[in-house]
Amino acid sequence: MYLGIDCGTQSLKVLAWDPINGTSDSASESYDLIGNLPPGYKEQHPYNWIDALEGCMGALRQQGVDLSAVRGIGVSGQQHGLVVLDSSHRVIRPAKLWNDTSTEAHCRSILEAAGGIPSYIDEIGNALPPGFTASKIAWIKEHEPDSYLRIRSLMLPHDYLNFYLTGEMTAESGDASGTGYFRVRQRAWSTQALSWIDSDRDLQACLPRLIQSDEPAGVLRVSLAQKWGMRSAVAISSGGGDNMMGAIGSGNVSPGTLTVSLGTSGTLYSCSSSPVIDPRGEVAAFCSSSGEWLPLVCTMNVTVATEMIRTGFFGAGLADFDRQIEQVPAGSEGLLLLPYLEGERVPNSPKGTGVLLGIRPATASPPYLARAAMEGVTLGLKYGLERLKELGLAPNEIRLIGGGSRSRVWRGIAADVLGVTCVSPRNEEGPAFGAALQAAWCDQGGEITTLVKECVELDEATRQVPDQRLRSLYEELYEVYAKLSETLVESDVFPSHRRFIE
Repeated sequence: MYLGIDCGTQSLKVLAWDPINGTSDSASESYDLIGNLPPGYKEQHPYNWIDALEGCMGALRQQGVDLSAVRGIGVSGQQHGLVVLDSSHRVIRPAKLWNDTSTEAHCRSILEAAGGIPSYIDEIGNALPPGFTASKIAWIKEHEPDSYLRIRSLMLPHDYLNFYLTGEMTAESGDASGTGYFRVRQRAWSTQALSWIDSDRDLQACLPRLIQSDEPAGVLRVSLAQKWGMRSAVAISSGGGDNMMGAIGSGNVSPGTLTVSLGTSGTLYSCSSSPVIDPRGEVAAFCSSSGEWLPLVCTMNVTVATEMIRTGFFGAGLADFDRQIEQVPAGSEGLLLLPYLEGERVPNSPKGTGVLLGIRPATASPPYLARAAMEGVTLGLKYGLERLKELGLAPNEIRLIGGGSRSRVWRGIAADVLGVTCVSPRNEEGPAFGAALQAAWCDQGGEITTLVKECVELDEATRQVPDQRLRSLYEELYEVYAKLSETLVESDVFPSHRRFIE
């Protein structure tokens, strides 16, 4: 048996996967963001993740799962978050998360120190959006200097969980490539980029030891093995970011397949045998957690937008929400939601807000607003797909994962908007399953492509082929979407409006 731990923004899940019988059990526990913070601040205490992990392990045992059969554990973590520890390995302050946009000014300062975006991309292969980890370090340096001086370890969420499990401080290339101080071409920390954050301090001394994706981070601590009823030599794999684990869990470990995650945020990523560097910095040139590269586009607003409409206007379950959307014709008769609710990452608009275009008596109803939200976030994903195509990555199939992929109507919209056949893996656990698969790879050795081919099954009942008639309609709607986005991102509309909404 192998365990996959997925530490997300809203909950932590543990998947217990039995590869012999092809069965799995899971447990999850929810937690919240820290409340009453200023706009753009998104923080969470790492101890919440530990409490949730302990709760999930207890729940699995109560379900009758025999944890003594566990041979390996893999960890998937929300990317870009910053966990800071002191000299006693204690957490100094809450983690600033991937969707925290309070560090925009610090991104500008770091890029100025680098000599501009082209120089930054030349050094690490990526631009520096506010979500990346680097600017979070600079933010603590400016706003919490006492905490900054106490920092002895800089970790990502999955690194911190690996440390809790093993007592070892390690990092791997996939998750590390989203920090803003990692050279993706060379798979190494960037001393130069770290100096742009703080030229007076050796920040590299605070970073974990880098290991390969197929290497173990360590073995499970004896005290945890005894508490959870496991044997004493359980391997903890390198783990990785949730997107990297989602790629493994969806079978996306060779070129030609694109994974699209319909979660709180939206991500599109494809396996590449070489780095894919975007001179505009919109496509992240990440490494994968399976030894390749994983060019990725992330939009910040997906289910966060559809859930806002569902809970605010319907208060109904997901099935009823889908039925309401199906009543509305494709294209929502011109009603379009630009869903930059609390800023956006691609295109870069950290101070963006949502914009509703085309409201009139015929479209002024909750069902129309619901469909416009679902179509709007999918059009945002299409923006990312077009950028990937411009860089030479044209997928022949899309693997849909994440909570939104459970919606039949959304799968159809995705196929029609993106213009590519969409299908979901049979195992819906996504990153958690990918983490379990990576743990099996670490334990068994061999080629991960072989393991994935044997273990990842597609649910053919979810397959959606694009409707050519609707493709034309959505192409026209996308032109409007792209123009609206470009106008608002490049104009002074958002900045001049801030005083009304802050």
